[in-house]
Amino acid sequence: DIFLHSENGLLAFGPPPAKGEEDPELINAGKEYVTMLTGGSFFHHGDSFAMMRGGHLDIAVLGAFQVAANGDLANWHTGAPDAIPAVGGAMDLAVGAKKVFITTDHVTKQGEPKIVEELSYPVTGKHCVDRIYTDLCVIDVTTDGLKVLEKVAGLSFEELQALTGAQLIDATQQN
Repeated sequence: DIFLHSENGLLAFGPPPAKGEEDPELINAGKEYVTMLTGGSFFHHGDSFAMMRGGHLDIAVLGAFQVAANGDLANWHTGAPDAIPAVGGAMDLAVGAKKVFITTDHVTKQGEPKIVEELSYPVTGKHCVDRIYTDLCVIDVTTDGLKVLEKVAGLSFEELQALTGAQLIDATQQN
């Protein structure tokens, strides 16, 4: 079974409600309406962070501005002077979850790589990322390097490498 946790104090919440059945008191940390599953619970924000920091979450799924080849994560601020930082629970999740999965576009809107050799944005967590899911591929962060497990059909490994700011290892032939 999978139980979803939200940093604002929900455990075992379910899918969005049907249109017209939204409850403004049932929202996740992304301000999206949710439902509660049987046995689900509500708790204090502080208890939620204790769960995150205490290693009680198996997997955290986070977005990213950048991921470095060594698994460093930047997802709260670009460092731009006019950018509004989005400080939240990501730092706690990055160091508290047993595994950290990233979901992101492979490149920025300007075409710059999000997967880089070293971060140029402020760090959220060091050596914390285990897997990266982009719109182009799935990558495992390993001690040997960034191993591409899957890529979209029709995209060559060379094309993928050209869109990436760090060296990749083609592990698609081993699957």
